[in-house]
Amino acid sequence: MTKQEFYCRSCDSDKIHPILDLGETPLANGLLLSEQLAQPEPIYPLELVFCENCTLVQITESVSPDELFSDYVYFSSFSDTLLVHSKTLVESLIARRNLDENSLVVEIASNDGYLLQNYHQVGIPVLGVEPAQNIATVAQEKGIRTLPEFFGEEVAARLLAENELADVIHANNVMAHVPDINGVVKGFQTILKPEGIIVSESPYVKDLIDQVEFDTIYHEHLFYYSLTAQDKLFARHGLTLFDVERLSIHGGSLRIYAGHADSVKRTDRLKALLAEEQRWGVQYIDFYANFGQRVKALKTQLRALVAQYKQGGASIAAYGASAKGSTLLNYFGIGAEILDFVADRSTVKQGYYTPGTRLPIVNPDYLLEKQPDYVLLLVWNFADEILKQQAAYREKGGKFIIPIPEVQVL
Repeated sequence: MTKQEFYCRSCDSDKIHPILDLGETPLANGLLLSEQLAQPEPIYPLELVFCENCTLVQITESVSPDELFSDYVYFSSFSDTLLVHSKTLVESLIARRNLDENSLVVEIASNDGYLLQNYHQVGIPVLGVEPAQNIATVAQEKGIRTLPEFFGEEVAARLLAENELADVIHANNVMAHVPDINGVVKGFQTILKPEGIIVSESPYVKDLIDQVEFDTIYHEHLFYYSLTAQDKLFARHGLTLFDVERLSIHGGSLRIYAGHADSVKRTDRLKALLAEEQRWGVQYIDFYANFGQRVKALKTQLRALVAQYKQGGASIAAYGASAKGSTLLNYFGIGAEILDFVADRSTVKQGYYTPGTRLPIVNPDYLLEKQPDYVLLLVWNFADEILKQQAAYREKGGKFIIPIPEVQVL
């Protein structure tokens, strides 16, 4: 790629600098059936770049959203951590915003209703917009009103015409996924009531760089946001960020709050984080420049460790048939020669095979049945939850290998 070939999706600048090239990889959630194992998988370039103009970090390849999301295998409700996280946020917003039966809460990429159900259960009207038909159907069966569509300007205009205006708009872990990010934010501006607010969570690029979280880079994740990049994006559409929280979930995230520019006042903590980003160099490629070398060092370390265990006769499995796990295994070149299987709690994934590495995905009970000596924890962002769930396996002598931010064995 030359920088003349790519323009920032947010600000349309050509001031683009490369950060990390992960080569050509399969789609991270492209799980395989047994009859597909003999067929080649489509692969796509996976290159991370930095926009000098608006500070947005992004990948260069756009895979069709229909291919990525129309039939999806990630169900949020399988994560206890995420359910608790969402319930806590909803309870706080109901109290702070005085939400009631006359309010409307909209969530884009609402998944299986894992968050909106907390409003629905107390009689607050909700609307989910979820492009994956299979997941939207699950939400609808829970009583969560859901549109099986991609949210953008067109859907927003239709909702406006139907007077479906939101007191609160949620956008959790979706702002990274949509190529037409300007259309989405314009859609927010269209359906947000004059005093309404937008609450959005996205992985924080500072944590990605600091903690070597390269495995959050995959084709679904087009964008990796700083607060500065989001501030510029929302301002372009008449919206103002007015508050921010740093969260530990997903390896480090930002929760931003936004509203119409004339209805909100910025908090001191938002101003402080914007100033902090200037100090660490959010606007310069220098901050991101050595990320690729640190990823390669981690690759060398983890490959050496699992090879040593395998050569010593140890059995090794993995936990978490996740998108981030796909990136790690494919880029590090760790497959069936090292790992016997991948355990995952999601019944939707069990019986499939992992993309690229083609490892069988099994129920976590298999860990106790087979008792591998080591388990590579691919969903390290939920380590506390999974280590607790797998107490019986650990009591029998099983050990977990945590790969990020540094390799450790527990």
